Amino acid sequence: MITAIIMASGYSKRMGENKLTLTINGIPVIERVIRSIVASNVDEVILVYRDIEVKNIGNPYGIKCVYNENAYKGQSESIRLGINNSNKDTGGYMFLVGDQPFLTSNTINRLTVIFSKDNSGIICPRYDGDRGNPVIFHAKYKDALLKLKGDNGGREIIRKNTEDIRFVDIKEKILGTDMDTKEEYNRIKKWR
Repeated sequence: MITAIIMASGYSKRMGENKLTLTINGIPVIERVIRSIVASNVDEVILVYRDIEVKNIGNPYGIKCVYNENAYKGQSESIRLGINNSNKDTGGYMFLVGDQPFLTSNTINRLTVIFSKDNSGIICPRYDGDRGNPVIFHAKYKDALLKLKGDNGGREIIRKNTEDIRFVDIKEKILGTDMDTKEEYNRIKKWR
């Protein structure tokens, strides 16, 4: 069983407004991510949100929405909430960012299939050579994930367990693109 945890409770400080509710071709960025994950073969989807508008976008998809009242503590709080609200039988946690508008269900499925067949504890995509998201952590990393602090996410665990990583190379760099600034958003809007 794989639980997908969408981390969607950041403050979008560099954007200056909530980047997850900005639209590309009329669809909010977070909804594009939700659609891809719901169409994939993951077993459970959890949306960790701070903004009620993000929750309202997720609700119609029948996913579990968890409010992050401590979003100021960084990504580690979203990770903790996602894990603590996951099914107890979860064998892997897939962490997604909410601002990856071109992520596809095919990419997600490719990662989950490799996770199911490979003995590696961490499945990490590389988009045209650059490491990206989403990353799947085997449940054996649950305690380490729950101990994370601040805004580092799982990078520390990845750094300490390089021998347990399976990289999955994805040629289409656009699939891993995220957006943090107005300039990036304006550039991305022109792509599709």
